Amino acid sequence: MLTKNQARTFFLGGTVLFFFIFLGLSWHTLSQEVPKQTHEENMTESVIRGKELFDKNNCMGCHTIMGEGAYYAPELTKVIDRKGEEYCKIVLMSKEPWQPRGRKMVAYAMTEKEAEDVVAFLKWVGEIDLNGFPPEPDLKGKVPTE
Repeated sequence: MLTKNQARTFFLGGTVLFFFIFLGLSWHTLSQEVPKQTHEENMTESVIRGKELFDKNNCMGCHTIMGEGAYYAPELTKVIDRKGEEYCKIVLMSKEPWQPRGRKMVAYAMTEKEAEDVVAFLKWVGEIDLNGFPPEPDLKGKVPTE
């Protein structure tokens, strides 16, 4: 059993130790991992304009990106890999509300340049190393064979 003084020393020592571990891991992440994983050297003016349009149109009000946002509409992290650039541009430039599977997407009627900028942003996001997110679904053995 620890005395009151030993318990206080143990608590303070552990707090200081883990505080320094936290600082070290934070420094390591911000100085080495984030720039390497995001490929910030590929961030062009088009990507920046696309992010601004993404925010201006409140896309995260319905969609998620990198796991953040609303869960009404599909995840957009790897949407370019799944659907392709042309498909995404057509949806963004549509003048009619788009309604796949009963969910209605706003008709943004973007110009071709605006749609290209949003696609450039989504393409850049899709190339970020997210340590395996979103995971590939394991479909083996899930389909009935009868």
